Amino acid sequence: MLRCFLLSAAFFITAVSAHAGEADVIDVKVEKLAGSKYRFHVTVDHEDDGWDHYANAWQVVSPDGNVLGTRKLKHPHVEEMPFTRSHVVSVPAGITEVTVRAGDLVHGYGGAEMTVSLPEK
Repeated sequence: MLRCFLLSAAFFITAVSAHAGEADVIDVKVEKLAGSKYRFHVTVDHEDDGWDHYANAWQVVSPDGNVLGTRKLKHPHVEEMPFTRSHVVSVPAGITEVTVRAGDLVHGYGGAEMTVSLPEK
């Protein structure tokens, strides 16, 4: 009985650990700049716990899956959650919406994403 309980507990902890801790995009604001450039202000939430597990990037992705831009995050934000960082990205003509996703060192990309419409002006 104890062995069954321990196996169940280990399975539960493993399942929770595998799902928990992904970096989530919780807000995106977009500014139209000159030409095909846009400034993205992206708010990320993640349970950074130090240099081995922190949100290390966010990306702007076109509807067909091409990565248009990546904002690298170079250090943990343990005491600063959620946090917002900005980045300028060139978006090809004809694209009216993009998806923004965040990643972390352990899980890569896979948390909550946001799809946003690009402003015309």
